[in-house]
Amino acid sequence: QVQLVESGGGSVQAGGSLRLSCAASGYTYRSVCMGWFRQAPGKEREGVATFNIGGNTNYAGSVKGRFTISTDNAQNTLYLQMNSLKPEDTAMYYCAAERGSVGSPCSLDARVYTNWGQGTQVTVSS
Repeated sequence: QVQLVESGGGSVQAGGSLRLSCAASGYTYRSVCMGWFRQAPGKEREGVATFNIGGNTNYAGSVKGRFTISTDNAQNTLYLQMNSLKPEDTAMYYCAAERGSVGSPCSLDARVYTNWGQGTQVTVSS
């Protein structure tokens, strides 16, 4: 059973930085996509950034150049470094994992993912 536990959310002023972490365990498939998604009140869950074992990354246009997704060497922890935060980045951020292909970037479509963490809140004030 895949388990994903996020941490690192909080409140920050616009222009500030936060780093989110997601501790992952329990997946047995050889190739996995992992990603960060977010959901603001009244909006659909949207993809922020994804990462696969082959090192392919995929970013939403709204965060490209500001956010960086990465893992530790054992790929047990997924990170999201968020810089130059904006009020519109305010949302609940979720970690997700799913089977993937080493040679292809992972999807930013939340509907593809079946394993989810509980979420961590990020609030950016102006």
